[in-house]
Amino acid sequence: MTGALSAWAPDGLGEVAPGDDLGALLGDLLTDRTPLADGDIVVVTSKIVSKAEGRIVAATDREDAITAETVRVVASRAHPGGITRIVENRLGLVMAAAGVDASNTAEGTVLLLPVDPDATARALRAALTERFGVRLGVLITDTAGRPWRQGQTDIAIGAAGVRVLDDLRGSTDTHGRRLEVSMAALADEIAAAAELVKGKATGRPVAVVRGMGHAVTEDDGPGARVLVRVGPEDMFREGTVEAYTRGYADGAAGVEARP
Repeated sequence: MTGALSAWAPDGLGEVAPGDDLGALLGDLLTDRTPLADGDIVVVTSKIVSKAEGRIVAATDREDAITAETVRVVASRAHPGGITRIVENRLGLVMAAAGVDASNTAEGTVLLLPVDPDATARALRAALTERFGVRLGVLITDTAGRPWRQGQTDIAIGAAGVRVLDDLRGSTDTHGRRLEVSMAALADEIAAAAELVKGKATGRPVAVVRGMGHAVTEDDGPGARVLVRVGPEDMFREGTVEAYTRGYADGAAGVEARP
């Protein structure tokens, strides 16, 4: 059996404004294009969610906005253009500048991440399911860097009706070996595939991914929050400079090493 995957991003959404009914806008957009089918996944860039929620602040307030969105500083580095802060934001995501972004927004403004991307994904799924009468999944995505890789890729920060992780632990590989740690981040992989057709500067913030019906669930599911590593699972809670500084200070104070 050969697997097939397709993705497309329709033109014509237009600028989203605070207070807009995003479910109705997406429904109109997708009605005019290829009809949605059972098992489709609608992938929505977080920026249009932020715009509909009015999560817009003046660019002059960007640093204050980053501080307000920050729960924990992971690392900060000075460079010729200023200071880059890698932080954990209130959604639990570790991102540069807490996810506050100046791209694809009006001059002089920046966008904060949505208030609750999982809740938005559930609301959009309900609206689109009612309109089209088919089984759908919805992902809300944003762009993030990777600690050990150059460049950025899109990840899922909100999800509804999508199996976000494919837990392969306990199964066997093609040679019969037991898999002990393998879990595929399905939602992130779908988000990255959708970005290939959405793009950063095309005016197409919504994509439909078809061929992943096996990842679409009957209920909303736990959302994308379960993708975030927290607590003891987070082995990289600090940058190297920050960890060294803390360790040196702890050692000087006679504080016992802690994980």
